[in-house]
Amino acid sequence: MSYHIYSFEKLEVYQLARKLRVKVRNLSKDFPTSERYELTSQIRRAADSIGANLAEGSGRASNFDQAHFTNMAYSSSLEVIDHLNTASDMEYITNELYEKTRLEIDELNNKLNALYRFQLGNKNNNLKNKK
Repeated sequence: MSYHIYSFEKLEVYQLARKLRVKVRNLSKDFPTSERYELTSQIRRAADSIGANLAEGSGRASNFDQAHFTNMAYSSSLEVIDHLNTASDMEYITNELYEKTRLEIDELNNKLNALYRFQLGNKNNNLKNKK
């Protein structure tokens, strides 16, 4: 039996989002149990949202609608950064793990920006420069 591979599943940016999701779940396993319904839940939900928004956006008819969901994915990645900062500040993760994860998020965000620009058909649009 063979199943259909959807276009979003082939995107490198989606593959990076999947890897980040797994990484976040693994690194948050070691958070204190007191954070189970707070930081652990929040960082996991934000990481899950990146790939979910890419998937949902791929089903939209217009490039503008697709770009909206790419923007949402980017916003979720920024939320992951904020929660990662908290985990670092609270010393729930090592500096080495923090830095490695931040670099992976930077790579993901660069690809989200490229996808956003492509969807809007304008290289001057950039998620980082939105106000």
